[in-house]
Amino acid sequence: MLLKIVLSALRVTIAVVAVLVLLWWFGMRMPGKKVSKAGPLSPNEVLLREELRANVQKLAGEIGERNMRHYAQLNAAADFIEDSFSRAGLRPRRDSYEVQGQACHSIEAEISGNRPGIIVIGAHYDSVFGSPGANDNGTGMAATLALARRFASAKPKHTLRFVAFVNEEPPYFLSGEMGSLVYARRCKERRDKISAMISLETIGYFSDAPNSQTYPSPGLGVYYPKVGNFIGFVSNIHSRALLRLVIALFRKHAKVPSEGAALPAFIPGVSWSDQWSFWQQGYPAIMVTDTAPFRYPYYHSSNDTPDKLDYDRFTLVVSGMEKVIQDLDKL
Repeated sequence: MLLKIVLSALRVTIAVVAVLVLLWWFGMRMPGKKVSKAGPLSPNEVLLREELRANVQKLAGEIGERNMRHYAQLNAAADFIEDSFSRAGLRPRRDSYEVQGQACHSIEAEISGNRPGIIVIGAHYDSVFGSPGANDNGTGMAATLALARRFASAKPKHTLRFVAFVNEEPPYFLSGEMGSLVYARRCKERRDKISAMISLETIGYFSDAPNSQTYPSPGLGVYYPKVGNFIGFVSNIHSRALLRLVIALFRKHAKVPSEGAALPAFIPGVSWSDQWSFWQQGYPAIMVTDTAPFRYPYYHSSNDTPDKLDYDRFTLVVSGMEKVIQDLDKL
């Protein structure tokens, strides 16, 4: 009897180890050489840092909480984003729909290319109820605006779309009224050939403190750092090829540590942003994130304010993503 119990436990252990090995090999083993710590800012990155700081301050410090309960502020954020695109020399377009009789607007700025394949870079601009949303997701929106400005006068080979999504937060999260899902469905209906979607989600908080990083599953802590000093790249299994490509390109230029994972979408956190909407329409999509609640102590709270962010490392992430987009466009 004891022998049967031991053999049964051994079989279970072997099966678990085999699953973890396969998960590491196919989903966690990422290409490129990682850096161990953040590097210094270049003069151009110092300018970028102040631009990002100003945009976060505008969204979270001046406008503040922006959602359907604070509809005037939600519209003020939309106006600011539209004006920012326009001042960069782009022609923004509102992708509008109604929620309970009120108009909601995702905002798109497109730079046309002459090759097939559209690259979408996007972030949501609404904040959760009760929060000014500096990191979630003033950082992602500030990054989207800064990147759009840097490509505004470019002549890309592929079409670049910079999109600000409305209504990502509850109660619209993962629902038919989520702004990015409305947008992605319309892209599918138009038969838009989106080759890559990059969701910038909560990317401004870093910590060098021991055990500052947690994970949705204890097993992931075996593979990944326990210090929250890195930027994460996350996708579902279907988008694994895009994830590996993007993180390899990021690591070619990056001056900030990075980690990547292509995991089943049911694992908590994997689907928690606008990339999910594009998966629903069959498009490859990834999320760039500081891992939000698994690191950020002010997540979804009234204390998610601009002063909590690490603007130097936030800047290095955005600078790295600029080079990723440049390299993706060359492919």
